[in-house]
Amino acid sequence: MPELPDLAILADAFDAALAGRAITEIRVVDPLVLRATPAQAEALVGETLDSVGRRGKLIVLRLRTRDLWAAPMLSGRFGLAVPGAAKPKAAVALRLGGRGGRPRRPAGWLAGAPWLPPDHEPIELRYLDPTRMGKLYVAPTGDPREVPGIPELGPDADGPALTLEAWQARIRRHPGELKALLRNQAFVAGIGNAYSDEILWEARLNPFRRRSSLAAEEVATLFAATRTTLADAIDILRRRVPPTFETQVRDHLKVHLRGGEACARCGATISQVGSREVTSYCRSCQR
Repeated sequence: MPELPDLAILADAFDAALAGRAITEIRVVDPLVLRATPAQAEALVGETLDSVGRRGKLIVLRLRTRDLWAAPMLSGRFGLAVPGAAKPKAAVALRLGGRGGRPRRPAGWLAGAPWLPPDHEPIELRYLDPTRMGKLYVAPTGDPREVPGIPELGPDADGPALTLEAWQARIRRHPGELKALLRNQAFVAGIGNAYSDEILWEARLNPFRRRSSLAAEEVATLFAATRTTLADAIDILRRRVPPTFETQVRDHLKVHLRGGEACARCGATISQVGSREVTSYCRSCQR
């Protein structure tokens, strides 16, 4: 499932590639994915894309009069393609024309990226989802209250509003085991199954410990591990993901899905429990 680091890369890259372009065509191959009427979908044609952003584990395409929110869930993936290029069948595809107005200044890490499409050429944004678990939602500009899950979201786990003091105040209101706590989008937004394992490994905390058992210094350690783990992952993915955005890169993870391997820190064997949603951790150095 795409999590905050995966989607942070997509938001920056798609903003650099697509913002300032108008939608010239929408193809809805799988109507179950796009939660909109045919008329609402067709009304997107002619809209100019102002920017692309991220909130929690969702991508938002901000248009002039409405927003298109994408919740990829387990199997949703995005890709950029030249119109007509052969790619796996997309559930929904947006064709965008050439960019008008002044050239945009992309995020610094994207400056000079060779895969960025020329401003004068059209480009397609494709959403692929073989299981149809993910959904796209149309909402009024700047008003995502009708998008499921959005009103309940806590602050983004990498956002400037989430200071250590805010983290400490919020964590007191959320009981339960640590892994479930990190995955609780009402606590902080953007962390899922994989990166919760990574954060807890970095913090040397057992995923099944109760939040109430944490000392004050452990609460601070967990906050620092959250910031470090997500920032490091974003830095890695910036170098490795573009332009194959539909491919999820996870081989840099130190503990998640590495059950039976040696812990990179202490050398003990990594434990792994669960089947559908696996938890991976080191019994030796995560206490």
